[in-house]
Amino acid sequence: MSHHRALGGDAPAVAPSLDSSKGALERLPKWAIIAPLAVQWLYLSVRFKGLTVPSAANPGLTAGGLVGEGKREYFDSMGPLARAATAPYTSVRKHRGLDMPALQAAIAGAGLDFPLIVKPDLGMCGYGVRKVDNLRELFCYAFHFPDAETMILQQYLPQENEAGIFYVRDPATGAGRVLGLALRYSPRVTGDGRSTIAQLIKANCRAGRALGRCTHRGPSDLERIPAAGEPVRLSTIGSTRVGGLYRDGKEHITPALTAAIDAIARDMTDFHFGRFDVRFTTLDALRAGTGLTIMEVNGAGSEAIEAWDPGTGLVAGLRTIFAKQRWLFEIGAANRRRGASTIGLLQLARINAAQQRLLGAYPPSN
Repeated sequence: MSHHRALGGDAPAVAPSLDSSKGALERLPKWAIIAPLAVQWLYLSVRFKGLTVPSAANPGLTAGGLVGEGKREYFDSMGPLARAATAPYTSVRKHRGLDMPALQAAIAGAGLDFPLIVKPDLGMCGYGVRKVDNLRELFCYAFHFPDAETMILQQYLPQENEAGIFYVRDPATGAGRVLGLALRYSPRVTGDGRSTIAQLIKANCRAGRALGRCTHRGPSDLERIPAAGEPVRLSTIGSTRVGGLYRDGKEHITPALTAAIDAIARDMTDFHFGRFDVRFTTLDALRAGTGLTIMEVNGAGSEAIEAWDPGTGLVAGLRTIFAKQRWLFEIGAANRRRGASTIGLLQLARINAAQQRLLGAYPPSN
């Protein structure tokens, strides 16, 4: 029986197997993944006559969403249907005079309430994403946030279940489809009634990534001894850089889910390629295309994160990310034929460099 089918209607807070193992792609050094992708990129650039063809995949976004686009670009492009499916949010630009009353006014004006998720408008891989429970914690985050940059304040979603839904729409035919679905699990350990949280983390190679990083703040109660069977969540974010786990959920892609995501994507301005990161209630609801709420959207730079499932072999994982890159070029080329412009290579490099510099300046995630 399939691992995910055995779960029934509800996805658990942590996958019941392989929770500490590394997938084939995770075991590879980063360069060993980048190198073959770079070769394929060059091949596709020759085939489609342009190194930056993918920047036309989503014509309304900075560089098509390859890099350098803000989260507000996606939110601002949404019509009423897509906005209704997205967690409420507001944005605040950091300036030296930003104080608690100003933050409180922004929260009240957007109808938000604590707890909140605060994150950079221009970010990636969970850098700077933090759950805050009160105004003082938010002000502390804002105090350390880079000047002149924009923060997104978004309602915290209590659902434990999280998924990344990969969507593409052919500009020529108008046909939209869900190419992939990843179930994402935040790093956590389970108490045995004897060990401290620190000891449980030490015994789990994946969970250990949530500690000892200047860009991430791990749990503060490391010496507490959780009760036997008690789950202890180590991070708000589910990125693999802090020990998150991705499982391939393609079997949960249904016509109903595809129709729901396609309708949302069509309610955004010229959106053809990307990943919707959502929280959802149950797997049954997800398959029915209901009970899901969008946290954020990623464009042309989206990863096919289901390839990082520890149960996926190296060849299958590489095949998935190669296929994603082919789709990216094909959609970019189709949009270019429709009149969309592409970004220059030097400009793309500058945007990427500016974003990379910011990642280390954000307050730590949690």
